[in-house]
Amino acid sequence: MQIFERTKRRVALTEIGGRIVDQARDVLRGVVALEQLATAHKDPFVGTCRLGMPPTIGPYLTPLLLPTIKHYLPDLRLELIEDFTDHLEDQLDQGALDLAILATSPTRNNLAEIALYDEPFWIAMPGDHPLTREEAVDVTQIEPGELLLLSDGHCLRDQIYDACKLDRARKNRDGGPRTQKTSLSTILALVGAGEGITLVPAMSLASGWVTDTGVAVRREESGTAGRTVRLTHRKGYPRMALTQKLADLIAASLPNTVSPVRR
Repeated sequence: MQIFERTKRRVALTEIGGRIVDQARDVLRGVVALEQLATAHKDPFVGTCRLGMPPTIGPYLTPLLLPTIKHYLPDLRLELIEDFTDHLEDQLDQGALDLAILATSPTRNNLAEIALYDEPFWIAMPGDHPLTREEAVDVTQIEPGELLLLSDGHCLRDQIYDACKLDRARKNRDGGPRTQKTSLSTILALVGAGEGITLVPAMSLASGWVTDTGVAVRREESGTAGRTVRLTHRKGYPRMALTQKLADLIAASLPNTVSPVRR
């Protein structure tokens, strides 16, 4: 049976080949599940845990979480994976990840979540911006043309769209640099250079950019701009004791800039 169509320039799956590959993936997922079930029965707190986070969570939560895990789960070896939310969900669904810390509810039917904390957004603006005269800034005070956003694929971009009630079909801002395929650090550098305004997660306020880049931050006044961060897992994941323990440790590691859902 021919699974692949091969030419000098490309290799593609045949129609039956695609079905066979899908079935093979199901078999491999089953093998991983068997291994995890055996490991979990022995000791769920020992061994490797592959934990995924998007780049708007990982750099800020990881430094707080790792010392706590090292203390309370000394025999657990974390493998940290940073990627877009959709990619992390794919990896979690396919068994390539054990758990993922995400800022959106899972979209796949076989995934479930444990809410961890509610995180408000703060307003980041150039130090000489007129809005710095305010102690707090409502999102409605921000001119849409001033907003600097991450590229498509970042959940933070979608959450800012929702918080600011922006038209998703709007054109790119006129003038200034484009912000496609940039990181939050680059966006903040542009804010410090006077190129615009953005919204940042409260956890990021502990980073050096607050004092080192000429960026001023103000609390968001309406309280409508923010996100809920959750620990996402597969339904039936055999190491649920570890999942619950990690959720508790994360809640115990949080700064006072966010509100834990669990304690």
